[in-house]
Amino acid sequence: MLERGDAGQWRSLKKRRVDIKMKKLLTLLLVLTLAVSLFAGCGKDDTEVSATGGTTDAKGVVKLGMLTPTSGDLAQYGVAVKNAAEMAIEELNAAGGNYELIVYDNEGDPTKSINLFNRLVEEDIVALIGPVISGTSLVVAELAQEAGIPMLTPTATNADVTVGFDYVFRACYIDPYQGRVVAKFAGENLKAKTAVIFRNISNDYSIGLADAFDTAFTGEIVADESYTAEDNDFKAIISNIVSLNPDVIFIPDYYNTVGLIAKQLNEAGVTATLLGGDGWDAIQNDYAAEVEGDFFANHYATSDESPVVQDFIAAYVAKYDEEPNALAALSYDATKVMAAAIVAADSTDGAKIVEALKATDMDAVCGEIKFDENGDTVKAISIITIKDGKLQLETKISE
Repeated sequence: MLERGDAGQWRSLKKRRVDIKMKKLLTLLLVLTLAVSLFAGCGKDDTEVSATGGTTDAKGVVKLGMLTPTSGDLAQYGVAVKNAAEMAIEELNAAGGNYELIVYDNEGDPTKSINLFNRLVEEDIVALIGPVISGTSLVVAELAQEAGIPMLTPTATNADVTVGFDYVFRACYIDPYQGRVVAKFAGENLKAKTAVIFRNISNDYSIGLADAFDTAFTGEIVADESYTAEDNDFKAIISNIVSLNPDVIFIPDYYNTVGLIAKQLNEAGVTATLLGGDGWDAIQNDYAAEVEGDFFANHYATSDESPVVQDFIAAYVAKYDEEPNALAALSYDATKVMAAAIVAADSTDGAKIVEALKATDMDAVCGEIKFDENGDTVKAISIITIKDGKLQLETKISE
């Protein structure tokens, strides 16, 4: 052990100890500096995007999340939404973008949607496409608002989804709007004087459309009949309206239920024109004969000759070997709109993307997309008729 009295050696040792301490301090400062740099690189706020949507500073891809039911009763809808969004991402990346779509199957369940949204947040998504149905969108909207993550649902039509949430938008129109437009079509185009409403009282979608139609129809509502989701025999309520001989019957429900009602109406000899909302989409697959010559509101028509529509259909058919339904078209539009907003914002900061979304004005597959003060789209509705077993565009109507 060195004694303090050996001054020369002591000073030499002391100097070496100071040098070692200084080196350790410098090393620590270097590590801290690198750590701060790395953490800053992981943040969303400072990632700039190029005109093609890719990152300009090699910090990684722009991650978009999606919640959609790819299994269960709603899989027919959810898979179409997923397929169209993935196709849109491929097109964006082929044009020089740098996007990744992270898709989780929420099975149409609100609780699972909450848990999966939190997982997407942990994966550092920039924005959310979805959820698909109103029930799941209503619960996720509040979470997206709190997290500061822009949310654009392609297909949730419940009016409350966007109310009070400036981070939440939709690519589809809302239920009251389509109910009013169908009523306008009935009165002005079909010259209907009397109408009957069939409403599913266990379904908010059906109730909302029925209420809107009831309010907007300029003729007389001669009957308003109710049923529940468990019903499959509608003969009792049909017997109530046979003698009324209405001009039109409004059935705002999903295609499988509508098909059963239409079949039993035909069997009872009812000749009224049937009307419906976007829930009828895909009715031609199983019930074309039952609804031949009838009409429903939808977001787009495959018979629309617009180039943007036909180009989308051709690409979708080439990739998936099937014709895209309206939900697929809305999903494709939503993905393209969100990407365009990110590019316009020139940032992945949520607040900047929201401001860019508010300024959206895009010619899309389902029509020109603009957002009102609630984040809802303002556009014309396609009225579809079933002719020779196929969906045909009858006209486009707006309020």
